[in-house]
Amino acid sequence: MKDFRLVLIDPQPALCAAWQKYFANLHNVEIVNGYFEQLPVFDCIVSAANSFGLMDGGVDLAISNFFGRSLVHRVQKYILENFRGEQPIGTSFLIETGHEKHPFLAHTPTMRTPMAISLTDNVYYAMWAMLLAVDKHNRNSDSPIGLVACPGLGTATGAVSFEEAARQMSVAYENFLNPPREIDWLYATQRQQSIGRGGDLGLLLSAARNAKKGDN
Repeated sequence: MKDFRLVLIDPQPALCAAWQKYFANLHNVEIVNGYFEQLPVFDCIVSAANSFGLMDGGVDLAISNFFGRSLVHRVQKYILENFRGEQPIGTSFLIETGHEKHPFLAHTPTMRTPMAISLTDNVYYAMWAMLLAVDKHNRNSDSPIGLVACPGLGTATGAVSFEEAARQMSVAYENFLNPPREIDWLYATQRQQSIGRGGDLGLLLSAARNAKKGDN
């Protein structure tokens, strides 16, 4: 495997502080409070996307403006041809940007369409899928990715708190760095407990929150 480094970059100081907390003991990570356009070096930028490649808001719009609308058209063409028009959450694909210094985009949906995802594990799903996509590319390509620039996932329209987004992103990265030698139910249970979301848990949390509001 050809190792790669992560640059976690976001203009929100509070998110960067949360990243500092959760990624403190994980290697090959740099945290930058700023905008990806200011980075002099990166091989791949992560698009915290929707399932349809509609890159017209937030970081996606900034990516579109930076690389040009032709990249958006290629992303949507890929989704049409490979996902029949809807890229599932929990998948990520790499596509060439056409930019000499920043050659790849990792299109990585955190939500189907713009919506709150604060009670889900979508951030974990997205981070995990992106890491696997880059790793697979590096295993099979003569042009490996050395540096991945990743913004906050789910922290804008998704309304995921900075603390929770940083936690889920770090859990995905830690799991990626420490793959198991074998799989059994103990391992599966511990993995699920580390993520702490999924299934009906979001609905249960939402119902409990609404019930608490009703008691006040």
